Order: sequence, then C-alpha cells, then structure tokens
Amino acid sequence: MSGRLRQSGDPNGHDVTATQPNPAPSTGRDGKGASARRLLASIHDVSPRSHSAVDALADRLQGHLGGAKFAMLVIPDHWREAPIAGNAAFHARLREWADQGIEMFLHGWCHRDETPATGRLAQIKGQHMTAGEGEFLSLSQVEAARRMREGKTLLEDILGKPVAGFIAPAWLYGPGALAALNEVGFALAEDHMAVWAPGQAGTERRVVSRGPVVTWASRSPGRIRSSLGFAALARHTLPVLRDLRVAVHPGDVTVPALLTSIDATLARFARTHRPSRYAELLG
Repeated sequence: MSGRLRQSGDPNGHDVTATQPNPAPSTGRDGKGASARRLLASIHDVSPRSHSAVDALADRLQGHLGGAKFAMLVIPDHWREAPIAGNAAFHARLREWADQGIEMFLHGWCHRDETPATGRLAQIKGQHMTAGEGEFLSLSQVEAARRMREGKTLLEDILGKPVAGFIAPAWLYGPGALAALNEVGFALAEDHMAVWAPGQAGTERRVVSRGPVVTWASRSPGRIRSSLGFAALARHTLPVLRDLRVAVHPGDVTVPALLTSIDATLARFARTHRPSRYAELLG
C-alpha cells in the first residue's frame, strides 16, 4: 500500500435503526456452519481527496478479513472538488485495488445534495441522517439516471470491467433514484436495511439480504458516541443474522476510539461469518 498522508476531515455520519432481518442458521462460536453466513465489508467515499485514509482502511480490513474481500464505493467528483476523470494516478490505483479482488461500486456522482427537498420526510432525512450529502434523495428520475449512467461509464472505462452496483450517498434514495436504478440496470444496490437486485424491464426488485449495516460517524461528539454504542450492541446481538454488513468511512481514521470499535466489530463478526463479496448474494 502507498505511504500515509494527513487526511482531511470527513463529515459523514449515518443513523441506523433496526428491522426484521434474515435469521441465520444456528452455529457455535467456533465458526461451524460459517460458510452459510457472510460478512460484507465496505469502504465508502473513495476519491482522490480520501486516498491516504482509504489505504489505511484497506490495510485494516485486509488484516481482519484475510485478504481483499471487501468493497469500495467510488465517488466520481467528491463535492465537485475531486474529479477522478483525467487523474491518471488515481485511475491506476483504482485498477490496482480492483485487480486485488476488491469490488467497486458507484457511489453517486458528487455525494452532495444539490436539490432542495420538497417533502417533509425527505427534509427530515436530509437534516438528521446526513450533513447535506443525500445527493439522490430529491433528484428526478431523469437527473438520477443521467448521473448514474455517466458515473457507471466513467468508472467502468477506468476499471475495464463492470461495476459491482450502485449505492446512493448516505444510503438515501428518493422515488426518482429508485426508478432510475431499474432503468439504468445495476446488478446490486443497498440501503441501511437491505441489499437488493434492482428490477429491470418492469420486474420487481429482488431483496437478497436484510439486516442493518453497522457503521460509524465521525462528524460530531454525539455521533461518535451513538455509533460506538450501536457497534457495541451489534457485536452482541447481530451475529444471529445470516449476513452481516460493516461500512467504514475515511473520517473514521481521525478518531482512535472509532478505529478501536471497528477492530473489535470486525474481529467479532469474523469469528462466525465468512468474509464474502457482495456478488455472492446473487447466487
């Protein structure tokens, strides 16, 4: 991996609530039956501005997972300040990561919400679940599809292979974004509570995994405390699920307590669940 550089602050932070998950077959702590249980890990907000932090997180995940069995979520132009187009060095790094076996997802276009929310629910989500980063929460289908297509084409041209899927910034999708997913044709998508294969040609989307994603927030002391608390609870309660999802962000490397929690969570989950790739969910 490349050398470390000082990482600029990352404002991400996401709330997580419970849902009705897929139960896992019973198994002991020795990992018996773990082949049916999957641990899906991902690094969000991959862009030139987070390069050094992503390297650090990738090293950390590989240590826990025994290799490059995780995903990266790539932003084509983070906050319209870090375009990957024309950045030959970053293109080479993306290809290197992909050649190691890391799955590459498109993660919006700019990650910034540039469309004022009109509905009350969308306003609440935008205010409380993200710091102005719900890019696809209020987009029309036409605009959402345009950004998805342009991002997909850009990333696939760089990688020389298909992207693994699309994941909206902050896991927030409005009606336009959900319709655009079906129109553009991605293999996989996910939100806080599920992973699904988008429908195509009028078919319904197919949910392939249910259960909350465990993530951490670094943008405020309150968010740090709540994410540490949820991760501690998750380590005790979520291993009964068939699939476990863990997501880390570049800003996590700036808070030692978050890194300690990430290490504890990955170590606990890897005892009973096999580090896996998202593509396995498609059977």
